[in-house]
Amino acid sequence: MKSIRPITSALLQSSTRAPSTSCRAISLANASTRSLDHERQQRRAFFGAAGGNTNPFGSNQTLTAQRTLPYPSTVIYDIISDVASYSEFLPYCRGSIVTKYSEPAQDGKKYPEEAKLIIGFNDNISEEFTSRVYCVPGKIVEAVSGNMKSTLSGDEIAHHSPRPAADQDPSRKDTVMAHLLTRWSLKPYPYKPPPTDAISKENAHKNTSNTNPVPSQHKTEVNLAIEFQFSNPLYAAVAGGAAPKVADKMIEAFEKRVKEVMVGSGHAREDKPKRLST
Repeated sequence: MKSIRPITSALLQSSTRAPSTSCRAISLANASTRSLDHERQQRRAFFGAAGGNTNPFGSNQTLTAQRTLPYPSTVIYDIISDVASYSEFLPYCRGSIVTKYSEPAQDGKKYPEEAKLIIGFNDNISEEFTSRVYCVPGKIVEAVSGNMKSTLSGDEIAHHSPRPAADQDPSRKDTVMAHLLTRWSLKPYPYKPPPTDAISKENAHKNTSNTNPVPSQHKTEVNLAIEFQFSNPLYAAVAGGAAPKVADKMIEAFEKRVKEVMVGSGHAREDKPKRLST
């Protein structure tokens, strides 16, 4: 505004000045207006989505995160599929109860099929919603809510029952999310350090039959993808600052949980949680 005030004064005093001075003031005012308009356009382009949508949560949002952890995939999968324990260590999760389990999978285990979660981004606002959960033993844990459908094939989740009709499916009732899909996928691979005499460039190719006496190590590539859309503009505003960091915070929380399990200071819950009373 400081740059506009002298121009405005010049316009008010134009009657006592020469016509050339008045024209010059008007020219400066027009240039300033164009500059301000350009600045506003830049702000709209920065904060808004393409096509003039100024609400960053008005369309589908996708968040991803990846980690390579030096732990067996079996341990990591047990923790990720232990949905009932999420509220103990997962950011923004205030409550987690498994309300339904699948039939035994090929490994003989039953996995979460439906879960009720309480999510809160601060102490004043929280929301309870139900997710439909699908588990591919040792590989994938996927949860869907709202109008989102599973990306998995029927053969992969044959141990899970068919999803109920929309009017009988609690995971499709009106909630804070228009839709939500969370997908964890694991890729295990063994890793063995190179032989010590192959570390230097001079000896890298001289002894191809030599191996490192250190035993093979288990590593797991962990991928997390979250696709969501808020149905409530209030939550879109409240979660605006936190949402972009959710994927990284979640995978960091699971990484910390795995470390606790491996060193013995924590453990994945083995007993099944109490079901909700009906």
